[in-house]
Amino acid sequence: MKKNNKHNSFFGLPQDVNFCSECVISNQRPSSTIEFLNSITAKKEVISFNDKNICSACEYNKIKKTIDWEQRHAELKNICYQIKKNRKNTTDYDCVIPGSGGKDSAFTAHILKYKYGLNPLTVTWAPHLYTNIGWKNFESWIHVGGFDNILFTPNGKLHRHLTRLAFLNLLHPFQPFIIGQKIIGPLIAKKFNIPHVFYGENQAEYGNNIKDNNNTKMEDKFFSTKTNIEDLYIGGEQIKNIIKNSEFKIDDFKPYIPLHNNFIKENNIKVYYLGYFLNWDPQEAYYYASENTGFKPNPDRTEGTYGRYSSIDDKIDMFHYYTTFIKFGIGRTTYDAAQEIRNGKIDRDEGINLVDLYDSEFPKKYFKEFLDYIKISENEFIDTVDKFRSPHIWGKDSKSQWKLRHTVSKKGLDD
Repeated sequence: MKKNNKHNSFFGLPQDVNFCSECVISNQRPSSTIEFLNSITAKKEVISFNDKNICSACEYNKIKKTIDWEQRHAELKNICYQIKKNRKNTTDYDCVIPGSGGKDSAFTAHILKYKYGLNPLTVTWAPHLYTNIGWKNFESWIHVGGFDNILFTPNGKLHRHLTRLAFLNLLHPFQPFIIGQKIIGPLIAKKFNIPHVFYGENQAEYGNNIKDNNNTKMEDKFFSTKTNIEDLYIGGEQIKNIIKNSEFKIDDFKPYIPLHNNFIKENNIKVYYLGYFLNWDPQEAYYYASENTGFKPNPDRTEGTYGRYSSIDDKIDMFHYYTTFIKFGIGRTTYDAAQEIRNGKIDRDEGINLVDLYDSEFPKKYFKEFLDYIKISENEFIDTVDKFRSPHIWGKDSKSQWKLRHTVSKKGLDD
């Protein structure tokens, strides 16, 4: 463990940077995304490490090996049987499946429809800027996989503005997208009176509270308790101030307004994670989606990582991961390598080498489009990024170049 007591930390992150002894994740990883943060001083919850220096995601991976997956599978079959049994009409939709047509949502939708006999309505919160392969995979999901779909595209003018604010205020260009993405599933379920929503894997599997993996259903915990909509924060600013300083009206914000607490219970909607019932493996989901829905990977390696099939539908994806690298010292390769180590696809030494090679790679391919999208200059981008470099994570070398103080390969500035 490296001591950084003389360096301040943003977000209330631990000053001692530590790496899991089994994967490549560090203790700087947020364990839950607080989407309504209004400043860089707000505290984030981080992944927990046990007394053997093992992260909670690796701990849960061991627990997964002791789970009776046959019993979980039987639970899923029974749930699907009851869902079909309780249909009022034979043509009714049984469930909503939110997704983009990426490997995970393609797997989830296909297996629930063709193996378990449900009649799903898929719903997509549109990306900021579709990549060519992202749009092709979305079309394949619908036309090759065979699903009904609602593609919801929010007000583009507002979405760009909120994305700009989120980048400048929080270095989190994905925040408005994530807010809408979380809301759209239950919202569509209510609108069409569909009693069930199925997501793929539970994000808790990657380092959130281990206990969250024991729930078959998603709780209402990410919804808001606020009743005054204008007091809510999006992009690091209160809605009332955004309205005051722009041409937008309160009605424009409807797709971003969090559902109130107890929304799911009050509307009798059950929200499940398929990963509770099936032993989730992202690479196997990719193989399944490729075979059954025509899903294709990127023709080239995705910038910032060594893979070609995860999070490839949006041109802003790359900047989401790059900003996590700046804020937490954790880039896209670290996330990918950590889960592949846990799933036995690569070993830790290989993961460390991959992190060294690609984690810090700057996403050049769509950089100009990103700047145009949020209407900032390259200098504004650099200045904003540098503002969010926490002193306990970043320092400058003898050539005045930014460098991580600590890395999993022990090649950092202070290692």
